[in-house]
Amino acid sequence: MSKISGPLLDRIDLHVEVKPVNFTELASDRLAEKSELIRERVIKAREIQAQRFGDKPNLYANAQMSPQMVRDICKITLAGQSLLKKAMEKLGLSARAYDRILKVARTIADLAGSEEIQLEHLAEAIHFRSLDREGWAG
Repeated sequence: MSKISGPLLDRIDLHVEVKPVNFTELASDRLAEKSELIRERVIKAREIQAQRFGDKPNLYANAQMSPQMVRDICKITLAGQSLLKKAMEKLGLSARAYDRILKVARTIADLAGSEEIQLEHLAEAIHFRSLDREGWAG
């Protein structure tokens, strides 16, 4: 991690630390979500984005939004603004990270079939900035 510069790390939308799965979880009878259902959700989310950007050539995904489009499309509630402000301050996030969190939150909302970005979508998007946290990977 020390070899990756902050500005480069800031350009990565999803930061996920993958820890080994313990035996108890591997051996459990818990049913996992079926791939077909996940695939259907992804297809629906991509259709939502295709409709959203239908009049804009060469734009087909939330990740491609300009900063102005993020402001227009990724509106959040006052509670969401408060949550994001606290995360920005606590994690020392940049303006670029702010936009990226909103884009990811919009995508999470699309996957959930939600027209609005809910607090839980925003919280999940913030969670995906795990590499911005001190003490990552041990």
